[in-house]
Amino acid sequence: MKRHTPSTIRRPFANYPHAVEVPAGMRLLLLSGQLGVAPDDSVPEGAEAQAQLCFANIAAILAEAGATPADIVKLNAYVTGREHLPGYMAARDRFVADPAPASTLMIVSGFAREAFVVEVEALAAIR
Repeated sequence: MKRHTPSTIRRPFANYPHAVEVPAGMRLLLLSGQLGVAPDDSVPEGAEAQAQLCFANIAAILAEAGATPADIVKLNAYVTGREHLPGYMAARDRFVADPAPASTLMIVSGFAREAFVVEVEALAAIR
């Protein structure tokens, strides 16, 4: 896969390219948004713990499809406030492969349950 970050526009704000090009012949895996909820329905406190669980869930889905975090080409993440950005970014930076996927991060008003402060969805390209 080829990453694109043109020198004629501002560099990304964090560790991600402006675009990732997926070559022909790869399968696309679209992952639904994952919340920081454990199999026992518990929700950890704080953005970093929830994001870490989101990424663990994503890793499990990828593994079931025969993929790894290195196959992710795009992440979309949502947090409920700017105060959650550092925690989310810390968990994200531990999870993403090098080179990093394209990424979008948005602040939203909330999720299905008030306890949730982070949601992450992904797009992977698999050989």
